[in-house]
Amino acid sequence: MSTLIEFTLSILIVTGAAFALLGSIGLARLPDFFSRLHGPTKATTLGVGAMVLASAIYFTTLQAGVSLHEIAVVFFLFITAPVSAHLMAKAALHRRGAVDAKRGKQ
Repeated sequence: MSTLIEFTLSILIVTGAAFALLGSIGLARLPDFFSRLHGPTKATTLGVGAMVLASAIYFTTLQAGVSLHEIAVVFFLFITAPVSAHLMAKAALHRRGAVDAKRGKQ
């Protein structure tokens, strides 16, 4: 394996780990539900995506063909994370509206 590929893999793994760490810290430290929802869906998705991309590049260089398993994981991750975050945010807004209506607020 060439030095350029090893350097690229190292950058992707470190960048992915940094994004995953920032998303996890955001989940633990941000003040309300909507802020906490934002951290993991954005930063952690990018972090895991970068690490899986590094894995795809690594296994593509070792084997004769292109490694498509990791690309499928990245595709499903980028599709499902925003959809699940959107559904949780809609449920929280719906619940907040029901609580506000019960209290008599508009």
